[in-house]
Amino acid sequence: MPDSPDIEEANPLLLESEDEYRRSLEYPRGTVDFDRKGDPENPFEWPGSYKWGVVALLSFMGFTVTFTCISLAPIAGHVVDDLNGSKGAKSATVMLVTIWELGEAVGPLFIAPLSEIFGRYRLYLTMNTMFIVAILFAALSPSTELLIVSRALTGISVASNVLSPAIIGDMFVPEQRGTALTLIMFTPLIGGTLGPIISGVVLQTLGWRAIIWISVVMASICQILFLTFFQETYKVQILRRRAARLTLEIGPEKSMRPAVDLASLGHSIMRPAVVLLNSSVLVALLLFGSYVFSHFYIVSTTLPEILEDIYGLSPTETGLVFIANAIGTIISFIISKVLLDKIYVKLRAQNDGDGLPEYRLPLSIIGALALPPAVILYGWCAEYRLPLCVLVFSMVWLRASVMLASSPLTAYIVDACGIYSASAMAGLISMRCLAGAFLPLSVSHLTERLGYGGGFSMLGGLGLVFALIPTLVFHYGAQWRQRSRYTASTS
Repeated sequence: MPDSPDIEEANPLLLESEDEYRRSLEYPRGTVDFDRKGDPENPFEWPGSYKWGVVALLSFMGFTVTFTCISLAPIAGHVVDDLNGSKGAKSATVMLVTIWELGEAVGPLFIAPLSEIFGRYRLYLTMNTMFIVAILFAALSPSTELLIVSRALTGISVASNVLSPAIIGDMFVPEQRGTALTLIMFTPLIGGTLGPIISGVVLQTLGWRAIIWISVVMASICQILFLTFFQETYKVQILRRRAARLTLEIGPEKSMRPAVDLASLGHSIMRPAVVLLNSSVLVALLLFGSYVFSHFYIVSTTLPEILEDIYGLSPTETGLVFIANAIGTIISFIISKVLLDKIYVKLRAQNDGDGLPEYRLPLSIIGALALPPAVILYGWCAEYRLPLCVLVFSMVWLRASVMLASSPLTAYIVDACGIYSASAMAGLISMRCLAGAFLPLSVSHLTERLGYGGGFSMLGGLGLVFALIPTLVFHYGAQWRQRSRYTASTS
């Protein structure tokens, strides 16, 4: 580790000159850095038990977020009908589910860069508080319109999607990140699976508002745990505090505290766009990840109608069918946990010990190729009312493929973008959330015109085109990344 903060590692992305860098992120040169011989403040050197405790806490928060988001999906029609006092519009039902993603597309654009100014700790606690308040607003909403607004505000307040991967990157070296990243990717999906199951039962016993109050309780528990156990992990913020402590020794006239003004804040908010627009590799993976991610909401918005209108199931039975998503998630989790780091280490060894972010992508390629036939099968099951077991099988296949295709992308971005992975993740999350908000509406129009079979066949065919992206990035991404200063190799 160098004697002072690395220019390329800590440099705000819009500051072109070294002088600007030093004015915006001013450390006493040669004094502020982690001790190469061992430093208890270095997150890489924290005890493994504590780091995995943080991973567990991040996973619990992710579980709570997706539980809150998806639990209304299978009962959205019943919620709209109850608030309207009559049969609600289908568009309102879809919007109640997908508006969350529209909010979640906006939040990361501010959360990620602000975390790089004020640190992960402050931002996580602030956004978690806003998240709890937004859920309370949803629980008390008297109309469909206000409930939709509250769901958008809840989505804006989600910090886990963008900050949790960055925190993993803060604490773990590359060859140890795969398992931790896999865990924080998959436990939220368990929440997204249990949410519909529980909501179907609770709807018929306690009513739909009780489901939201469950989310309030879980989010409050998460906040208490964060206040109790979590500490700052962001290297730059930790070193800033060390520099502030040195103020007492070197005097205020020699102290150089980090200056945060409106200009630097504006620069920080622009970072996600700057990172993405200056990297063709990230743009390509953004398009691929957005397409893949949208399948979560395409299934969530179409499955209840298929099960209740075509197969004649009750809300409780519909919720139980969502267990298929859990099975697919578990299958992909096991595959990723066993293979993601092993593939990376093996390919790194074959490359003379030089690990590349592209070594995360083989599982993504497999998932991308497996996804289109699963999507097509899902559509034709609904079209011809094939046996329910076949539909369930297609759901398991589809979910496992989606997870295999998408989960390595997080590890890739953390490895390729380093200390500013939060901003890169913000751009990816914002675009995939936009896809999750609007692509289900497009699929709804497709199925109305072409039927479930024709509509999902078109969607699967599009997936074959997108499958080329991770394949090409795996083979050529290392060269393409060098064209951008934000993803170029530093070795």
